[in-house]
Amino acid sequence: MDGENKLTKLLASISPELVGGEFVFLTFENSLYGNHTDLAPVASIQEPEGLTLIIPRYRADEKDLPYPFSFKKIILNVHSSLDAVGLTAAVSTKLAKHGISANVVAGYYHDHIFVQSALAKKAMRALNKFVQSSMT
Repeated sequence: MDGENKLTKLLASISPELVGGEFVFLTFENSLYGNHTDLAPVASIQEPEGLTLIIPRYRADEKDLPYPFSFKKIILNVHSSLDAVGLTAAVSTKLAKHGISANVVAGYYHDHIFVQSALAKKAMRALNKFVQSSMT
């Protein structure tokens, strides 16, 4: 099923949702996809330096794995097409104007934005305001 690719429609329909729990980004040298499944990763990417995993913070804490930051996940509840142009740029620019970094992971159906835990509520306010202004 194809998703939406018209930017004006996407921006008016992102319907951001703050997901419960916190997440951390970890990297594992000399690891491959499929390693560390016990950490219950929500996303992974193979990089030349190693395997990057995004995992629930409590899993990292259970295993005493160090991490520099914790993040909250915001799901954009619009089925965006994988060839849509501008959604990630618009959302990350809006958050950047509020001093919030946007670590975006695209899924098949939705974009998932990981923001610093301490700034998650501020990010939600900014995104909801953005939606309202996009509808007018």
